[in-house]
Amino acid sequence: MGTVWSGTQISRQEIEMALFKAKKLVSANPVVVFSKTWCGYCKGVKKLLSELNVSYKVVELDEESDGGEIQSALKEWTGQSTVPNVFIGGKHISVMEEHRARKLVPLLTEAGAIANNSAKL
Repeated sequence: MGTVWSGTQISRQEIEMALFKAKKLVSANPVVVFSKTWCGYCKGVKKLLSELNVSYKVVELDEESDGGEIQSALKEWTGQSTVPNVFIGGKHISVMEEHRARKLVPLLTEAGAIANNSAKL
């Protein structure tokens, strides 16, 4: 049995296809932000990454035809059902938590998403 997204049932096959798509995006990009256009937390994360001059891929789930399936797949993969759902160097992370701990810039640098001296925050 699948999960329910906006009143429609999502099949196991749809979740598997979405999981494959999400994992492919994560492996092909140093930083991926699964987001929703209206989400304030997502806007904050994207703003911070932009201020750090990070090269990142954004997937706006509310604009994707399979956004519900991707979000369900991400929940299975990461245990996190909310957005922003962020991956740096293939690792699922909490951007704001890592930033507060002063670990975000080193993670981004290691992933090749920013140059060593370009981020001062």
